[in-house]
Amino acid sequence: MNIVPTNTPYNSLILKKNITSLQNSYKFLSIDTIGKSVLNNEIYAIRLGNGPNNIFYSGSFHANEWITSVLLMHFVEEYCNAYASNSSILGYSISKLFNSTSIYIVPMVNPDGIDLINGNLNKNTVFYKNVLKISRKFNNIPFPNRLEIKYSSVRT
Repeated sequence: MNIVPTNTPYNSLILKKNITSLQNSYKFLSIDTIGKSVLNNEIYAIRLGNGPNNIFYSGSFHANEWITSVLLMHFVEEYCNAYASNSSILGYSISKLFNSTSIYIVPMVNPDGIDLINGNLNKNTVFYKNVLKISRKFNNIPFPNRLEIKYSSVRT
């Protein structure tokens, strides 16, 4: 099953759709809303497993880190697939891991920033206008959608 897209910039709407689809497909998946962003986007927490050992992962603290949300959601999907099919990942029994460890994941800590950087933020909001105003004070720092990387200047 391929629910989580790995070939497109991620945003809060895609995350919400992915979480709903995963939850509908895998009834053992535990999902909670742990808060809301400034722009009222839900901040989700996912729990995989029910064991006494605890692991915590989080992604997308900063707007340009949206790829970490994709990575974490892809992991959630792979883990769910493995658990549902009683298989393993890299030689580890997911059923055994599920019963020994609780993995907590907050895949997108900053949904507003992700939506801003990937062009999914409503340009008529006060938030967007404030970001533009702030960004004008820092002329040498590129604003979303004007980012350029000059690979010829990168040294290895």
